[in-house]
Amino acid sequence: MNEPKYKRVLLKISGEALAGGAHRGLDFDVIGKVCDVIKQCVEAGVQVGIVVGGGNFWRGVKDGGDRMERTRADHMGMLATVINCLALADSLEQRGVEVRVQTAIEMSRIAEPYIRGKAIRHLEKGRVVIFGCGTGNPFFSTDTGAVLRAALIGADAVLLAKNVDGVYSADPKKDPNAVRFDSLTYEEVLEKRLAVMDSTATCIAMDNRIPIKVFALREPENILRAARGETVGTLVH
Repeated sequence: MNEPKYKRVLLKISGEALAGGAHRGLDFDVIGKVCDVIKQCVEAGVQVGIVVGGGNFWRGVKDGGDRMERTRADHMGMLATVINCLALADSLEQRGVEVRVQTAIEMSRIAEPYIRGKAIRHLEKGRVVIFGCGTGNPFFSTDTGAVLRAALIGADAVLLAKNVDGVYSADPKKDPNAVRFDSLTYEEVLEKRLAVMDSTATCIAMDNRIPIKVFALREPENILRAARGETVGTLVH
């Protein structure tokens, strides 16, 4: 196979994508296919860190709305990410991939606490590290958590696997004239308020010069293609 362009990546997977067509819960056929490709990345020599969202169970302020205090709603969202982390870890281990789950909120009976040095050591040993609970703080999205972890572990790129196949000028589900971009700068994303990730995450990526590849998870092979540096989805740089 082609030599991967990136030695170390941070793969961000949306929770909704793991639910498949049901949009809620876990679709183990989808998860299995994703893990098959992650295994291929590891076998190709790519060091893989993963952050997964929790939207297939709970989306913090969106689900809590004005019926819950924001901090508590966000904490529930962080716990939802851990369910997804454990599901991914189990599926990867079934495929013979060594995995460590680290959480930003300590829960020592089921995962390691997030420790930067340990995470990097795991990656260097060829283990996949799955980071749960986002940043560990309310008011921050898992997108911000993903870019923050990417900066902390020295990732060469963020691979942003979503339900859409790139970044569009408008919501393609609502606007049939929406145009998909092949490449964008961080500044363009911020100026045009494009729905790549929240502005905090974009600023962290910009300040640390971490390229972001945005692509559709419905074709899991896109993960491997993105790690190889192939043209897939939208590149934000």
